[in-house]
Amino acid sequence: MTTTPHDYASAGVSIDAGDALVSEIKKITRPQKSPHLLGGIGGFGGLFALPPGYQEPVLVASTDGVGTKLKIAFATGVHDTIGWDLVAMSVNDILVCGAKPLFFLDYFATGRLDVPTAAKVVQGIYDACASCGVVLLGGETAELPGFYQAGEYDLAGFAVGVVDRANLPDASRVRAGDVVLALPSSGLHSNGYSLARKMILEVLGLPMESAWDESGKTVGQELLTPTRIYVNQVVPLIEAGLVQSMVHVTGGGLIENPPRSVPPGLGMDLETSAWPVPEIFRRIRDAGVAPLEMARTFNCGLGFLMVVHPEDEAAVASLLTGMGETFHRVGRISPRPGEDRSTRMDLA
Repeated sequence: MTTTPHDYASAGVSIDAGDALVSEIKKITRPQKSPHLLGGIGGFGGLFALPPGYQEPVLVASTDGVGTKLKIAFATGVHDTIGWDLVAMSVNDILVCGAKPLFFLDYFATGRLDVPTAAKVVQGIYDACASCGVVLLGGETAELPGFYQAGEYDLAGFAVGVVDRANLPDASRVRAGDVVLALPSSGLHSNGYSLARKMILEVLGLPMESAWDESGKTVGQELLTPTRIYVNQVVPLIEAGLVQSMVHVTGGGLIENPPRSVPPGLGMDLETSAWPVPEIFRRIRDAGVAPLEMARTFNCGLGFLMVVHPEDEAAVASLLTGMGETFHRVGRISPRPGEDRSTRMDLA
């Protein structure tokens, strides 16, 4: 009796494709130069020496994904910016803890590995890391036959940063009368896409390839607008001791995120007329989403909030202006009864 030989490829996993992707990743990451990077891509683990100069270093870590924004990448066939979103979501989170991001790792899983697509995703990850001085330390690629639909993949990312213990933001330093300054978002960022896709693609019935505005941008391009990374703008403010607490406006929007960065008995009063709301949020709202639901689902145009003492506002404004950065004074900190930390907004 003769038997047909079986191998990993016959089960749906291509070792050759995996090797080809590793080769592409090594090309992408070759320009990385850091005195703290030990070794390179391809080992069992990434090695990174803690930078000197910290009196009592505290490591800060965060992990995240990009949610159903991936569905837009699948539908459009555009994969070179979704990796940027992946990095942004994690490095912005550890920034809230006062940490300077050091390195990043990614996890890419798919049913059948398409090397050109995966390489575009990794290129976006690398570009985002390079934009804020972060080392792409390593990652994992998993080929899982039968687990994902054809042409689809999933992403997760992991960022690690460092901050001196003495420089950790402390919500107890926030006081009534402090000013809330905000850095604008670039759009939806990577939150609320299940609702955004429903309202734009189904309720409004806009095809992915249709024109979004007079610039010629398509609906798909608008939905794929990359998440902003705030590291270069905010780290100098942290190092200067000018920021008391911070908020990365992600899932939970402007309602559920601010209470995480103020002490009990205080809360943010946000003035909805203090910043321009991007067109995409206006269209979603006008399509039938209530103001409160908008505010607790989306960033509504504000990607990063900073609580600043009034006497430090001018210094913060000067530094941000010197960087060419747009910012808005969007509210103040005011007292709340008991343990309340709720956000107040005029949602009429």
